[in-house]
Amino acid sequence: MRLPGPLTRGTLVQRYKRFLADVRLDDGRAVTATCPNTGSMMGLTAPGSVVWLSESDRPTRKYRFTWEMVEADLGAGPTLVGINTSHPNKLVAEAIEARRVKALAGYAGLRREVKYGRNSRIDLLLECSDKGLCYVEVKNVHLSRRHGLAEFPDSVTERGAKHLAEMSDMVRAGHRAVMVYLIQRADAKKLCLARDVDPGYGAAFDQARAAGVEAIALRCRLTPEEIVVDRTVPITA
Repeated sequence: MRLPGPLTRGTLVQRYKRFLADVRLDDGRAVTATCPNTGSMMGLTAPGSVVWLSESDRPTRKYRFTWEMVEADLGAGPTLVGINTSHPNKLVAEAIEARRVKALAGYAGLRREVKYGRNSRIDLLLECSDKGLCYVEVKNVHLSRRHGLAEFPDSVTERGAKHLAEMSDMVRAGHRAVMVYLIQRADAKKLCLARDVDPGYGAAFDQARAAGVEAIALRCRLTPEEIVVDRTVPITA
C-alpha cells in the first residue's frame, strides 16, 4: 500500500486526548497532528520519539497532518511501527487479492464491512461457490515489549472479545472464521497474546479457538513510502 505522498519526519512532543499529537518537524515547525489510534499505544508515545506524518491539503480538514509511524528501539536498533488503525483492512485485502496469504487463497469474492452477528460488521467477507463463506476480522498490532515478540492487545478491549464470540457463532453456523492479526512492525518474529494486559480477551480467544475460529498473524514491511504485508509469523498463545 502506497502512503499518501512522502511522509514528513519530526519529533514527538506529546500525545494527548488520544486523538491529537504535538510534533516538532525537522524543519523547525511546531504542528498538531491527528492520531488515528484509540488504543493505549503502549511504549510508542514517549516524548522525543521520531515520528512520521502524512499531510493533506483538503480545505475541510482541521488538522493537515496525520501521525502514521513512530520509530521504536527495543535494543536491536530502531524499527518503524505503523500506528494508523485505518490501514490494516486495506493492507490485508490487498495481500489476499495478490494471493500473498496462502491460508486465505481461493476465494473469488471479497467484500468489506458486511453486516453480520449481533449488530456488527465483519472487516472482510470472502466468498466462493465451492468453499462457502469466510469471515475475516482484522486486528492491528503494534505492541512489543521484547525484541522479536509482538503482542495483542495493548489495552482492555471488550469489543475485541465480542468479535471473537461472534466469529464463533459463524463457525457454529457452518462457515469459516479467521482472525487476522496484522503486525505493523518489521522486527516481529512471532505474536503472542498480552494476557496480563487483558485477561478477558485471552479467555475469549481460547474459547473462540476451541470453537473452531482460526488465527493467523501477518507481519508488515514499512518504509516512509509504503506498507506491505511481508510474511506470516507464528502465534504463541
